[in-house]
Amino acid sequence: MAKHNAANARMKREYFQYLKEAGRRSEASIDAVAKALDRFEQANGHKDFRKFHREQAVAFKRKLDAERAVRTGKPLSRATVNSTLSALRTFFVWLAGQPGYKSCLRYGDADYFNLPDTDVRIAKAVRHKPFPTLEQVHHVLSIMPCATDIEKRNRALVAFALLTGARDGALASFRLKHVDLQEGRVDQDARDVRTKASKTFSTWFFPVGGQALDIVRDWCTHLHTVLLWGDEDPLFPATHIALGESGGFVAAGLRRDGWTNAGPVRKIFADAFAAAGLPYFNPHSFRDTLVQLGERVCPNIEAFKAWSQNLGHARAMTTLTSYGTLAPHRQAELIRGMMATNDADWTEDREVRALLKALAAKANL
Repeated sequence: MAKHNAANARMKREYFQYLKEAGRRSEASIDAVAKALDRFEQANGHKDFRKFHREQAVAFKRKLDAERAVRTGKPLSRATVNSTLSALRTFFVWLAGQPGYKSCLRYGDADYFNLPDTDVRIAKAVRHKPFPTLEQVHHVLSIMPCATDIEKRNRALVAFALLTGARDGALASFRLKHVDLQEGRVDQDARDVRTKASKTFSTWFFPVGGQALDIVRDWCTHLHTVLLWGDEDPLFPATHIALGESGGFVAAGLRRDGWTNAGPVRKIFADAFAAAGLPYFNPHSFRDTLVQLGERVCPNIEAFKAWSQNLGHARAMTTLTSYGTLAPHRQAELIRGMMATNDADWTEDREVRALLKALAAKANL
């Protein structure tokens, strides 16, 4: 069986270039498309794309249904199958319009990569995501050690994530110049910070209470006055690894550069929650924690809009639909509370009615 097809490889390169330059897709997104195409080619024996037929799509769907995930050993999730097939459908629609392929491919044949509506609904269903309560995060911070520079950095990292809701990639790439303690703000400047979709925006520290703000202030002061670092130095420097007395490698302070990826950030979070006897919550889950807090403390729609922008969202609906799913117990509390309230009391507010209308439109109700 062939393991490579030169003509296919050339068209894939052109498509990836199209996605990057015309589609403005990120490298991670293009990698996902490449993985889907590689999966299809392996299943199809690397046949020339010019010989594509609808039956190949049907056979590939059957193969995906029979596959099992390498990590879990379970059947592939509907979300994985749906994203793989969607990537292939989009590719073959594009390919059908390319010179040398127009006479070989039909646009309609790409539709055979579609899943049944029932499977698509399962794949796109919004499920409750676990996230830590504000009290749990404060507890983790209260027991994290802070004797060494590394321990101070780790505790400040968790505190900063709570104050800002910054994603792990951004946390790994902030510099001291991005933090304005006097204003209580961090500038997520995409020229230096690895933000989602290279978006630039400012985040003012969220009012989370507890020790978080003091921890971050102490850490920045430590970097400036004790380590004598400047604005261009990393806010959360990488660990310096040296050869220990026993001949093994040991952590020996901080380097003067940052992490190249978010792996160490997630490791610090995992260790911190494990030490507190709590399940692991990744840095991104703190954004859910902050949204839940915002839903409780924001007095009106304008305030929630500001809260949403603070997370880097251009639209409050993004915050509500992506992070605003209530925990089941909180959902029950609110519903029971409304049952005891006159309908007119909670629907008279024009802003509430407008929000309900927007939510209904978003859900196509």
